[in-house]
Amino acid sequence: MIGRLNHVAIVVPDVEAASKVYSSMLGARVSKPLALESHGVRIVFVELPNTKVELMEPLGEASPIAGFLERNTSGGMHHVCYEVEDIEAARDRLLASGARVLGDGKPSIGAHGKPVLFLHPKDFCGTLVELEQV
Repeated sequence: MIGRLNHVAIVVPDVEAASKVYSSMLGARVSKPLALESHGVRIVFVELPNTKVELMEPLGEASPIAGFLERNTSGGMHHVCYEVEDIEAARDRLLASGARVLGDGKPSIGAHGKPVLFLHPKDFCGTLVELEQV
């Protein structure tokens, strides 16, 4: 059902500072910052030959990742994102097998302009999973 790894997301306190670390120390190509108001985050993507790393900071105190950053003040790994061909079919299959989809269960539009869903970390070995339709 799942396809390739689309990205690994890391919460950071300052996306600009984190971008500089990845570009200057690791020589990585980093996208321009993008505010995703509907998701409450500001992000950049670190482009790798085989996948991406998403660096994200909260947009305000109501951001869904604000609490994560309060508990992990230096930041840390937040979720992994896998690609799926048909997000609604994947959701239905997961729900039928007992997995929990976060939110209202309806896909929203993610950073790449494609439908995404998040799956409860307790159902996936303690890891928050994002599915993105390709």
